[in-house]
Parts: sequence; structure tokens; C-alpha cells
Amino acid sequence: MKMQSCSRGLREHCRQLGYSPQAYYQYQKLSGKRALEEDLLIQQVLHHRILQPRLGGRKLHEMMEPFMEDHDIYVCRDLLFDLLRENDLLIVKRRRNQPQTTDSNHWLRRYPDLIRNITLSRADELWVSDITYIHLTKKRFAYLSLVTDAYSRKIVGFCMNNDLSAEGPIAALEMALKGRASDESLIHHSDRGSQYCSDGYVSLLKSSAINISMTQSGNPRDNAIAERVNGILKQELLEEVYSDIKQAKQSAVIAIDIYNRIRPHSSVDMMTPEKAHTQKGEISRRWKSAFQPNKKKPEPVNYQQKAEVI
Repeated sequence: MKMQSCSRGLREHCRQLGYSPQAYYQYQKLSGKRALEEDLLIQQVLHHRILQPRLGGRKLHEMMEPFMEDHDIYVCRDLLFDLLRENDLLIVKRRRNQPQTTDSNHWLRRYPDLIRNITLSRADELWVSDITYIHLTKKRFAYLSLVTDAYSRKIVGFCMNNDLSAEGPIAALEMALKGRASDESLIHHSDRGSQYCSDGYVSLLKSSAINISMTQSGNPRDNAIAERVNGILKQELLEEVYSDIKQAKQSAVIAIDIYNRIRPHSSVDMMTPEKAHTQKGEISRRWKSAFQPNKKKPEPVNYQQKAEVI
């Protein structure tokens, strides 16, 4: 009897709101399904964040697409961002004062820029090198030297050192050379820092028949790929501070492995750098640069002249 009374009450409420009881039950069913889907998505986000704790929403959406297809879930990127926001899972970029890693005020020979307007079609055609700082406790720093393949965005050589001597960059370059797959022409591009102009570094490049290219100013855009790789590692995969250089080295090995083999990269058509490294020909990129130095400004409209013509 109570159930009949409740059912009559439900019908009355639905009638007053202009809906049928069937619509109400359908809504309840959809709400329950949506809640279950959101819970599954959050669990999947937390699963990816175990290895990549600062992985952003765009990469998450790309990596979760196979999971969503398997579970017949469709959530566009904007809805995923809303879900992350509602659950306090959006990543806030870290910004800290950084020490200077490039010293261009030296007497060593500098080399010209060979990569302006270059078009890449294979791996091991252009390497870019840079050094980035890693925070340690007690206001100390370690310095991570990286050599990155510009075509695939794969980190092919790296070394963590406790100072800014040429020892770290040379060790990173030696690692890259060991993994070099062919003897085809190769350009090495870097800033004009003393490490890259040192006798030891230059001699290693020349003995390996690698062409030397350097930036001609202090503008980070002149070595943009290397700067971007630095940013990904520090913003997404490395901790903000490490207790000592040993811990930082261990973390860097894991972070670079995740970067190369697991994290999709928008600059190589959302492939991982490891996969992109095996490709040939031009690779599509899925991002647009906000910096367009050659973009012409629209001509101002002369409304008086326009009115006369009309």
C-alpha cells in the first residue's frame, strides 16, 4: 500500500513538472551511469598520475582514449578538464627563481647558427643540448645536462652533475653517441655557454664528424626544443626539491624513461618520443605557437573612405 502511495505521489510530482514517470526513471538511470563513468575516469587519472604526478589534462585525455573506448565512455577534453577541476586534480605550474646556467662571456670560439628554417625528416639529423638546474635542500643545486633529438624529441643523452663544468655535458654527449644509429650527417645545436665551447666538448663533436651550431643571442626561443624538454621534465616528472644529488640522479633516470617511452608528445603527433624516433619523413605536430614574429598586422580601416565608396 505504501508503495502505491509513493508511486501516486511520484506521478503527481511528475505531472506538475510536465514530465512523465518514465522520463524520471530514465534520468535516474542516466545519472547513475554518469556517476559511475566519472568515478572510473577519476580512478584512471589517478592511475596515470602514479608515474606522472604532474601530467596535464591534454595528455591525460590522449592517454585515456583507449580506456574510454573499451568502456564505451565518451568525454571530450573540455569535460575532462571540468571533471579534474571539480575533483581538485588540475595541475598548477610551478615557478621559481632559477640560477644562471649559461655563461657566454668567455674567450672560447663560438660557432654560427646552422639550423634556421631547417626541415627535419629523420632521427639523428639534429641534436639540441642544454643544461637545467635541479633544486637540492639547503639552497644547493644539481645540474642536469640533456641531449635531445630534435626530430623525435627523444632524450638520447643525459648526465646529472654537481657543478657547471663541461664534465656533465660531455658525459651526456658520450651517451648520445653510443646510441647513435647511423653515420648520416648530424648537426649539434646549443647555446654559446662555455661548456659547449670547451675544447673537450668541441673535440668530441669534431672527432664524430658532427657539425657544430650555436645560438646567436640569449633568447630562449633560439634553442626552443631544448627549453621545452627541460620544462616538461621539471613541471611534470621531477620533484621540486631533492635531499641530495644521489636521489636526484635516481629520479632523473626514471623521469627520462617515462618521458621517452610513456608520455605522448604533441610535437610528434601525440606519439611517444621512443616511437617517433623510428619514423621517417615529416611528423605532424598538434600545437600552435602563440609567437608569430612574421605575422602581419591588419591594415587599419578608413571608415570615412569606406562610407564614400558606399
